[in-house]
Amino acid sequence: MHFHHYFRLLASFVLALISPLCQATEPTAATLRVGVLQFGTVNWELDVMQANKLAQKRGLTLKVVPLASGDASTVALQGGAVDVIVSDWLWVTRQRAEGDNYTFTPYSNAVGSVMVRADSGLRSLADLKGKSIGVSGGPSDKTWLLLRAFASKKYSMDLAAATRPVFAAPPLLNELALSGQVNAALNVWHYDARLEANGMRPLIKLPEILSGLGVDKPIPLVGWVFREDWANQNPQIMERFMAASMEAKSIMAKNDAEWERLKPLMRAEDNATFLALRAGYRNGIPHCADAEYEASVATVFKILAETGGEKLVGKSKVLSDGTFWSGFKLPACPKN
Repeated sequence: MHFHHYFRLLASFVLALISPLCQATEPTAATLRVGVLQFGTVNWELDVMQANKLAQKRGLTLKVVPLASGDASTVALQGGAVDVIVSDWLWVTRQRAEGDNYTFTPYSNAVGSVMVRADSGLRSLADLKGKSIGVSGGPSDKTWLLLRAFASKKYSMDLAAATRPVFAAPPLLNELALSGQVNAALNVWHYDARLEANGMRPLIKLPEILSGLGVDKPIPLVGWVFREDWANQNPQIMERFMAASMEAKSIMAKNDAEWERLKPLMRAEDNATFLALRAGYRNGIPHCADAEYEASVATVFKILAETGGEKLVGKSKVLSDGTFWSGFKLPACPKN
């Protein structure tokens, strides 16, 4: 055997031995299917992730799956068409009570407000007696139920009976509010931002409502939702995704140029709306959590269960164990 032929065989043998070792040191590529509303604000964060390769540099490929509605999102998750969606811990705890092990990590603390016209003369919820209030969603909307609980506690007022509730989808509700067809509007945060940019003002914001109900710290109302058994089998995928999500939020919290790039995606009608949307998103970023964080959510759940009943919470009587995924924790808030 010629020496150079022998050397080639030896080199091939050594390469075969070390290749698996080299491969093992590289991040294993994985794909995560994220279901989002087609024009929802979650797309902004995902766009920041993609544009800055925040998932890619962690060995994760994101496949964004556009969906038509919140119900379509939960159906897609339950049917295995996506791995992760944005929903609320209320849905998660209800599913867990029924034996389905979905779980939750925080996405946003952004909250809705009761918006009124600047010249309305309305100063408190008590002033809404006999007037109309538009509510996004339906009678079981979380913020509406919390508002009702607050009105009952502070003013001994049954808001559902004392006012004329008008339930409508968020875009229609904004039209009704701006045209004066309802006296007040309780909408989701990014529609509130549009109302504020058009001269309306908040009558009461959710943090004030929660404070009146005994919850003084911000809590996430929506988060990333996924199956706990799947996450426990694929912990690195969710850990990488959450790290990318938090880095995207950090960029969005500080970098105005990134928001200029996002402008077309935001569909802001004018600069005032753009600035209101940016401020609203930034205000909702969950940077940290204190020790009472999950206890606060449990308190809010109890209030919702008492106000909304079985139609809202199903079989769950308390916030189910495991509602918050143990594989991710927000950083602890600095002590005052």
